[in-house]
Amino acid sequence: MLENEIQNVKNYWNNKHENYNRNEIKYDSWLEDFENIIFNCDTPILDLGCGSGNDTLYLVNKGKDVIPCDISENAIKNIKKNFPEVSEAKCFNMLDGLPFDNKKFELIIADLSLHYFRKKDTEYIISELKRILKSKGYLIVRLNSINDTNYGAGQGNEIEHHLYETKDGRLKRFFDKEEIRQYFKDFDIKYLKEEVMTRCNLEKTLFRVCMQKD
Repeated sequence: MLENEIQNVKNYWNNKHENYNRNEIKYDSWLEDFENIIFNCDTPILDLGCGSGNDTLYLVNKGKDVIPCDISENAIKNIKKNFPEVSEAKCFNMLDGLPFDNKKFELIIADLSLHYFRKKDTEYIISELKRILKSKGYLIVRLNSINDTNYGAGQGNEIEHHLYETKDGRLKRFFDKEEIRQYFKDFDIKYLKEEVMTRCNLEKTLFRVCMQKD
């Protein structure tokens, strides 16, 4: 990703996450099907691309130790303000690598945070996820579907197959099932389902995926 693209992304998400309080954070029930995996996790859970803290809130309410991470300085500032029980939160660009030791995590959650990159960058980030996961550790993600037309699928300048440049100059990728299987070929996919949720009063089509490191 070029330097101006990175700065554009940071500006976009910093504007999105200017300031909010904990009582304004809402979460949906997408993680509940994986409650046993979450319950049995004894190490901190990585919330990669934590945004406003939706999944952090869910995990904290389950009594879990969470490490929220995001590229947005404002997102992390709000996480630290709203979640005093969170002892560690990190701001970084995933393209620079994930700043964690090998085999640190039993569970990583990446909720709509892996679709902003070119193919080679996506592959690199996935290799980093594998590196920091313990053997038999779990990766639970949500990914944009190619059927997500309300949120830009098939729209704008196509940079790569299913990767589009938005009107504000960001990149946004959309996946089909075969691409998910290919990108995550080094994982054992336990659950893969295309679903529809409501977001900002619009239907959003996405994939919910749970996979395990071999």
